[in-house]
Amino acid sequence: MKILFFGAKSYDEKYFKADLEKERYKELEVNFIEPDLTPNTAMLAHGYDAVCAFVNMDLGKKTIEILNRCGVRLILMRCAGYNNVDLEEAKKYGIQVAHVPSYSPESVAEHAMALVLTANRHTHKAYIKVRENNYSLVGLMGVSLYGRTAGIVGTGRIGAAMARICHGFGMNVIAYDMYPNKSLDFVKYVDLDTLLAQSDLISLHCPLTEESYHMINIETINKMKDGVILVNTSRGGLIKTNDLVQGIRENKFFAVGLDVYEEENGQVYEDKSDEILQHSTVARLLSFPNVMVTSHQGFFTEEAMQAISETTLENALAFKNGERGGNELTD
Repeated sequence: MKILFFGAKSYDEKYFKADLEKERYKELEVNFIEPDLTPNTAMLAHGYDAVCAFVNMDLGKKTIEILNRCGVRLILMRCAGYNNVDLEEAKKYGIQVAHVPSYSPESVAEHAMALVLTANRHTHKAYIKVRENNYSLVGLMGVSLYGRTAGIVGTGRIGAAMARICHGFGMNVIAYDMYPNKSLDFVKYVDLDTLLAQSDLISLHCPLTEESYHMINIETINKMKDGVILVNTSRGGLIKTNDLVQGIRENKFFAVGLDVYEEENGQVYEDKSDEILQHSTVARLLSFPNVMVTSHQGFFTEEAMQAISETTLENALAFKNGERGGNELTD
């Protein structure tokens, strides 16, 4: 079975090649290439049985149409998210799509809390100041999380992990989810408006759907407490950026931590340090002293990379053997 791995980075090759050495995967032939999967690169998959793609790539209607003409029968998403995949188009051509529904949820939750702590206590600024022999505390004031209320939007595996971390910090934890997680006996489930009104920290851990798109907008922002901390490690489209910027300018937020943001796909995972920013989104966000932005790295731990590699290859093996691995998104 031949698989073309798009957007290969050194760390991808490290973990996938290590697993491919195992006897179990000897019939899987994987070729790694640097370009991302887009309508312009999809033709490179000619002669391959499957492609492996990531959350930042374009698997819309045109790409899938080309993959079908190339003979591709399987799309392996080496990530949990698949909002960038036109599943209906894949179904139309009989192309199976499989993903990695869970890979070290604690890794993402830990990064979410790292964003909270960094943005709150300004440790990124303190690091730069001390390197310049400046030990002034001006501009470094934070707030204590102990005894405050954390609002978790979405309590799947990652949201549940974040809830446990907040609970460990001594916070009161409330949550909003259509399907409450019964294992979180310390969490009080409330409706979204109540969560917005009561939370000192709001952390987003829900998928991007038509219903959740721009769930954080000027209307919901106005329902939040003044001085709230907002963190997003899920999908950029959950937040309407222009409204977030307005809220920041109106001093609604004490701090904002973003690992994802709108318009990120053109630059995420790439070194653009020698280039002029083509979009205003990141530039505007980075201009605010109380905003912390990272490079969609919440998942990026050794444990997560190992899980992604193993699950992706298991998905390929199941397809090759005509079996259902349980991670399929299409029939």
